[in-house]
Amino acid sequence: KIQVIEDDKAKTNEPFVTGVRGQAPPLVTTSFHVRDQGNASPRFVRCTAYNMPCTADMAKQSQVPLAAVIKPLATLPPDENPPYMVDHGEGGPIRCNRCKAYMCPYMQFIEGGRRFQCSFCNCVTDVPPHYFQHLDHTGKRVDCYDRPELSLGSYEFLATVDYCKNNKLPQPPAFIFLIDVSYNAVKSGMVSIVCHELKSLLDHLPRENPEVDSVVRVGFVTYNKVLHFYNVKASLAQPQMLVVSDVSDMFVPLLDGFLVNVNESRQVIESLLDQIPEMFADTRETETVFGPVIQAGLEALKAADCAGKLFVFHTSLPIAEAPGKLKNREDKKLIGTDKEKSLFQPQVGFYNNLAKECVAQGCCVDLFLFPNQYVDVATLGVVPVSTGGSVYKYTYFQAQTDQERFLNDLRRDLQKHVGFDAVMRVRTSTGIRATDFFGSFYMSNTTDVELAGLDCDKAITVEFKHDDKLSEETGALMQCAVLYTSCSGQRRLRIHNMAVNCCSQLADLYRNCETDTIINYFSKYAFRGVLSNPTKAVRDTLVNQCAQILACYRKNCASPSSAGQLILPECMKLLPVYLNCVLKSDVLLPGADVSLDDRAYLKQLISCMDVADTHVFFYPRLLPVMKLESGSLPVAVRNSEERLSKGGVYLMETGLHLFLWVGASVQQELLLNLFGTPSFSQIDSSMINLPVLDNPFSQRLREIIDSFRAQRSRYMKLVVVKQEDRTELIFRHFLVEDKSASGGASYVDFLCHMHKEIRQLLS
Repeated sequence: KIQVIEDDKAKTNEPFVTGVRGQAPPLVTTSFHVRDQGNASPRFVRCTAYNMPCTADMAKQSQVPLAAVIKPLATLPPDENPPYMVDHGEGGPIRCNRCKAYMCPYMQFIEGGRRFQCSFCNCVTDVPPHYFQHLDHTGKRVDCYDRPELSLGSYEFLATVDYCKNNKLPQPPAFIFLIDVSYNAVKSGMVSIVCHELKSLLDHLPRENPEVDSVVRVGFVTYNKVLHFYNVKASLAQPQMLVVSDVSDMFVPLLDGFLVNVNESRQVIESLLDQIPEMFADTRETETVFGPVIQAGLEALKAADCAGKLFVFHTSLPIAEAPGKLKNREDKKLIGTDKEKSLFQPQVGFYNNLAKECVAQGCCVDLFLFPNQYVDVATLGVVPVSTGGSVYKYTYFQAQTDQERFLNDLRRDLQKHVGFDAVMRVRTSTGIRATDFFGSFYMSNTTDVELAGLDCDKAITVEFKHDDKLSEETGALMQCAVLYTSCSGQRRLRIHNMAVNCCSQLADLYRNCETDTIINYFSKYAFRGVLSNPTKAVRDTLVNQCAQILACYRKNCASPSSAGQLILPECMKLLPVYLNCVLKSDVLLPGADVSLDDRAYLKQLISCMDVADTHVFFYPRLLPVMKLESGSLPVAVRNSEERLSKGGVYLMETGLHLFLWVGASVQQELLLNLFGTPSFSQIDSSMINLPVLDNPFSQRLREIIDSFRAQRSRYMKLVVVKQEDRTELIFRHFLVEDKSASGGASYVDFLCHMHKEIRQLLS
């Protein structure tokens, strides 16, 4: 496993150039530079197979899922150009008359450049006079390299008013902060932390141009059993509170002064944020509502006729009398039975309907949860997940240990690149079509992926099926188009194009797959499956499909001399080890200490992860950090207890957590450099940050931790694990090659099981 990753790093020293059709990119664990020459960068699109089978029969025989993981607004490294903006004038972007695909490098210009043939549906369309250009002797337009849409895989079009809701240009979006001020929220310190942080954070609202102030307007609501709206109009000396106590019929009690410009109303807002923690300091109200809170934000956006985002800070199961009221249904007895699936389904239909309304308005919901007990994440998460939002969970939130993680998450969430009121469509060339989608979105028909919000961290996994034959010479094409409103209120289309090869030989298919992307697809497919099937059935289906993939290879592509051996294709060497990690994940095989809320939370989290995220989530990175050099990372070791030496210190990254495991007999010098104490027993395992010590070792390790955190969309809290300490149980859970406490197989045992399954299929 580690060898495969290291080999890939070693052979990647050139930039990855996207112009070659069907070329698989370097692995997500390799750092590389991308040059767009006509196909979308792997940072935007990764495929399970870069050689697609020509026929449905061949695809069925191999069982390799045909899918792409698309991250439309992905952040690029500073040395790569963001997609160029193209303006085709008031007629809007040039498109195929029949299938409506957008102008791209695959279109063929004919008749001296007066018409073009669409490579998706073969229809011929006239070139409008203003877009006409002569062709060179090869049939290419002479301005080909001056136009992003003719030479690049990814670019943006400026959208015209025809692409806007109700045919009018959009208003800039608004952000509304809705803060639970019930007893638990105040007591845990959450309310005062949020209010304090917002004072400085409102200077960092998203903007296109760092020189110019953000045009995003803001509004504030607090709530427990009733809702308090605040008028923060610039002309007021003090903010005014308006209470809505009839939560069964939610309305916004003020039109003017609720959504405001931060700079104009700064003093009133600061005064409000100072007052909220004082106002509710002595509250005795323990009950909360939830449905009306989202309704309130939605109604405010409707009244302002704009899209936007609700930031909801919430603590408890909403049991107060109101629409969307919930009861505690956590029942450990159902785990592992046929009824277990009901626990992943929303408890009431109310939130599905509310989600639909939110999507229609472009209202995206981000939910920050601070639970001390069951809050029914499966139900509370419905609106965030359907609107392209995020759920963050801080169980047993304590100010001194969790504040840093929460604030880093909030800062990033508020500032990140985001689009609103988005619709994504994936077009394909004749022969295949997009049939299934996984992620955080809403679909009211079979083709349009509707996203009230879409941010730079969200990925959508798309599955393709054959509806005809593909040919080896033309390959297969896909075009992902996302129509969205930018944070400055501009309507845009972002286009990503991808061409892959097609093959009639199974050997060619197995030569050009990407296991990390296959696992991304399998995990999303399986985690969605728990809504309608018992977890055991979901696990069995996965094992069976994986066995079929490998048996097909064994039968059709491996040399006959190797009978009785387990033969894996080069690019799928890691399929069994990764698949085993998915099978024994908390969602599919929970230990006794894993709550239902944890499982629902992870299920929602995985649904919008990209390939790099799922990779580290299922197979964490484990680095020995006894010797550190500047500029390079130590080579990782396999995730197994037998790889840990008593005299060693290891850093583990899971994408959600960081662990620093310290062996019981580490040399004193190393302990001094790291913790400032020579004695193992004196290391304080409750520390959440390493001490800042003035030595190269301490500096380098802290640098590595910072760089790991910078790469992930969620802040990873550091846990120091001393060998034989009780925290070691949590740490062991992530040593995924070992047998798990919940009964999950070790990698070696699973490999034997897999081998047996394959032999059975072959006989």
